[in-house]
Amino acid sequence: MKKTVLIFGILVFALLLLFQISKYAMVTGSMDTEIIIAIVAIVFFIVGVYLHKKSLHTDPFPKTGVNLEKTKSLEISPREYEVLKEVALGLSNKEIADKLFVSESTIKTHVSNLLVKLNAKRRTHAIQIAQELKII
Repeated sequence: MKKTVLIFGILVFALLLLFQISKYAMVTGSMDTEIIIAIVAIVFFIVGVYLHKKSLHTDPFPKTGVNLEKTKSLEISPREYEVLKEVALGLSNKEIADKLFVSESTIKTHVSNLLVKLNAKRRTHAIQIAQELKII
């Protein structure tokens, strides 16, 4: 959080400095208006690209530390793995069904298959086992 505030503070300071330099250049007549506008546009473009890279490319399920080979050895299908991730988020069967565009009974089947494959008695126990196996 401190890093973000510091970066934005530096950006604001740089923009204010740029505006003051451009104001001085306009008064003295040493710089054309088009060049000043181009410099301001470039600064805003660079800020926009930086913010886009930092804020929009976050993965809710980072790939680091996830053992996908273990899911294959447990014979967990890709759809069951999707359901397991949604269960780990705390969604109900109805919410998962709505999100994945399937019926609630299909989700119940997937959850029961996951419980058998993970040798768990409850959903929370399945999530705990999945975290220990590093598959979510």
